[in-house]
Amino acid sequence: MSASLTGKARTATGSGPLSGIRAIEVGQLLAGPFVGSRLADFGAEVIKVEPPVKGDPMRDWGHHRYNGHGLWWPTLARNKKSVTANLRDPRGRDLLRRLAAEADAMVENFKPGTLEKWNLGPDELHKENPGLVIARVSGFGQTGPYSERPGFASVGEAMGGIRYINGFPDQPQPRFGISLGDTLTALFAFEGLLMALYWRDAGGGGKGQVVDAAIVESCFSMLESTLPEYDKCGVVRKPSGTGLPNVAPSNIYPTNDGTYIVIAANVDPMFRRLCAAMGQPELAEDPRFSTHLARGDHVELLDGMIGEWTSTMTPKDLGAILDEHGVVYGPINSIAEIAEDPHFKARDMIVRVEDERFGDIAVPGIAPKLSETPCEVNWLGRDEPGKDNEAIYGELLGLDTKALSELTEEGVI
Repeated sequence: MSASLTGKARTATGSGPLSGIRAIEVGQLLAGPFVGSRLADFGAEVIKVEPPVKGDPMRDWGHHRYNGHGLWWPTLARNKKSVTANLRDPRGRDLLRRLAAEADAMVENFKPGTLEKWNLGPDELHKENPGLVIARVSGFGQTGPYSERPGFASVGEAMGGIRYINGFPDQPQPRFGISLGDTLTALFAFEGLLMALYWRDAGGGGKGQVVDAAIVESCFSMLESTLPEYDKCGVVRKPSGTGLPNVAPSNIYPTNDGTYIVIAANVDPMFRRLCAAMGQPELAEDPRFSTHLARGDHVELLDGMIGEWTSTMTPKDLGAILDEHGVVYGPINSIAEIAEDPHFKARDMIVRVEDERFGDIAVPGIAPKLSETPCEVNWLGRDEPGKDNEAIYGELLGLDTKALSELTEEGVI
């Protein structure tokens, strides 16, 4: 821990594996704050720095409200503390500098160069806290010809290649129904931050470093074998609709009530089980279907045969037969179906929390599960920006009541 670097012992804030780690979250909207969410979920003390008065725009993001409150904030800001600081004011920047001096990590998602413009870049922060790990999330990274461009998830998904292969052939590529590029990049940044903390404490001599996570690179990293396929075979993978090219059976199949079910039986043993479930075990020996490559060459024929079979049954009856034969399958759940699914409930992925703004509200549980260091959703974000100003600035940085009052009156915090 960087207690040895800052001279101040950490206070454990939770029971998770990151209890004792203090992180400062700077930035707004989704990608950077989602890194902070991962840290907070697993027990780190996360101090979110927001603009005075209005706070992070995510407080009001989205179209749906309950009692006048946005419903994205409770999941994104849960387990985080909140202080305010006007970073356009030198005094606000000084507060951030002092917070960073007392932290293990800092997360930011400003446009590259912004911290440097404020004299808060890594070179400056490491002078006072050489053990600080700084996770920087941006559209295109901190270097390179595109680095100065602003970047959002939709553009990163497009330029990083995952949008190109999404959707159906000969149609415009649709966007995903979530900000996948943001959350995906946050996971990469979180991974890098944890590796940097481990190296710092295990073999790096207490030295911090910069974690440079770019949306476009995170999306590109998910493209599996598409680059070597292009490099050696000249193949440009294209959208393939509900299945994957040359992978069969792995698609959606109709049931008799108009809904669809996913069946993934593309490896030989699983395909044999599916054939037995269909009452046609001989299909597994048919030369057209007996190997992975053969099934890929006859995907349309095979999918048609399977769809004809599944369409005669209800989802419940079909699921029972597939379960009996050990075939991989699953329904295409809406959020309404997930909320009532007994497996999600049994796995504590539907967590109900009592909150003064929302009453009893369901939020997503914490994943993954850790056997020795269980984690909890303790609160659903602070109800107003700067709720922890007195505790953090007073107790951690030593500002007295008069100083806090003056900074508040002058719009610094």
